[in-house]
Amino acid sequence: MIRLAVQKSGRLNLESLKILEDCGISIDNGKDQLKTSARNFPMEVFFLRNSDIPQYIRDGVVDLAIIGENLLVEKGADLQVLEKLGFSKCKVSIAVPKELKFKGLKDLEGKRIATSYPNTVKIFLNENNINADLHIINGSVEIAPNIGLADAICDIVSSGSTLFKNNLKEVVEIAKSQAVLVQANSLTSDKIELIDKLRFRLQSVLRAKKSKYILLNAPNDKINSISSILPVLKSPTVLPLAKNGWSSLHSVINAEDFWEVIDKLKEAGAEDILVCPIEKMVR
Repeated sequence: MIRLAVQKSGRLNLESLKILEDCGISIDNGKDQLKTSARNFPMEVFFLRNSDIPQYIRDGVVDLAIIGENLLVEKGADLQVLEKLGFSKCKVSIAVPKELKFKGLKDLEGKRIATSYPNTVKIFLNENNINADLHIINGSVEIAPNIGLADAICDIVSSGSTLFKNNLKEVVEIAKSQAVLVQANSLTSDKIELIDKLRFRLQSVLRAKKSKYILLNAPNDKINSISSILPVLKSPTVLPLAKNGWSSLHSVINAEDFWEVIDKLKEAGAEDILVCPIEKMVR
């Protein structure tokens, strides 16, 4: 049995449970439940406050956790990252009041910065030789400039709507963050074996999210040139069509290169191109 910690509530909680579901792991968690077991995988899931999770891993309460990369800088630099999960993406940024004319980093010299991420801000300030006063706030830091507590804030930014509502603007991006799977340092061989099984499932799901299944028709004399544009798999599947001299090619392309690949395929003679999502991609 392995024990996994996830955030108690919020976006990271929902997306963590969703990727477990995509891995075929069924979690029955009721409202305000702090611990539950998977129905079809030897796993217990703990629902914990995000900032407490790194210490629970160190104390041996849990074996694994899904947390944001930004938390590693603050409280979990010693934790081992197993997988980057590609969801709950955000930035850690400095923001100032909209009316402030911000010319560059030196404008932060001597300023008061409110944040819940003091280690992240300290590292950034030291790297850029900037002296500033930090006000550590646990909670909503966006209000700090409005009440005269700080000249700027450093916080997580997703859409930027919270900054806009509080009359703030993003001026400096310090770091990017996404959800990651981290592991405790000392685990038994049995637990490591189960973690490897979980990672295999996760990798299959993540690989599928980054890929698209593509089907196309092409003249037989164009198969080689078209195949060279489809490098994700060892080789495309080629099936003869009822129309003489034509075949259907099936393969996989990287989702982020989608339009560039489509343009190249059309130039190479591909026709009737169909693109479909992939649920799992197992290697």
